[in-house]
Amino acid sequence: MKKIIILAFAFSLTSCAEMQQTLNQLPQLSQIPGVGGVDIAAGLREALNKGITQQVSKLTAVDGFYKNEAVKILMPEELQKVDATLRKVGLGSLADEGIKVLNRAAEDAVKEATPIFVTAVKNMSFTDAKNILLGNDSAATSYLQNSTTTALYGKFNPVIKSSFQKVGADVVWTKIINKYNTIPLVKKVNPDLTDYTTNKALVGVFKMIAVEEKEIRNNISERTTPLLKSVFAMQDGK
Repeated sequence: MKKIIILAFAFSLTSCAEMQQTLNQLPQLSQIPGVGGVDIAAGLREALNKGITQQVSKLTAVDGFYKNEAVKILMPEELQKVDATLRKVGLGSLADEGIKVLNRAAEDAVKEATPIFVTAVKNMSFTDAKNILLGNDSAATSYLQNSTTTALYGKFNPVIKSSFQKVGADVVWTKIINKYNTIPLVKKVNPDLTDYTTNKALVGVFKMIAVEEKEIRNNISERTTPLLKSVFAMQDGK
């Protein structure tokens, strides 16, 4: 049953057409006893729609990161002193704007995840599926994290760099750093904010996937259709 979950969450950012295409390329998964190929495909469609509605797609919306305390990107640790100092000297609004533009860039980047997740599922072997089927409650998320992080970083990083320019983050952060570095007696800073924001965006994506995985695994009320109820009931009885 856990094979359903890994595919459901892997596809939570893609389209039904892409999902069905990938399913057709993984016929061996439908041979695992307990669920026929048709049920797998149908269950995935419903889990897909639920995943998009409930969790991951929220990250791509305006404030998807910024107003979600579970994944909101704050200033990096080495810049906490920058944040505190700016607020002490009456520049709290500048510090707030700096945080906001980091989150805006992450929201842009997550939109690029779809083909990465599709590729991860296409490359999943029968052994991978079996291990996920027999794994723990985070096996699906862990598989995606292990198999897509490098590719996602490569995709997110240039998008975030471009987004910084689009939303004016480069200007805001240049102003923040310059203001801070002119304060007497402070140690000058010059952080790599693109790398930092890229890694935080990845953390947010997998955190939200994990949330939905846990809900469908453990909360029967989240199985809102007869198909979801019957498909995921097999997990309950294992």
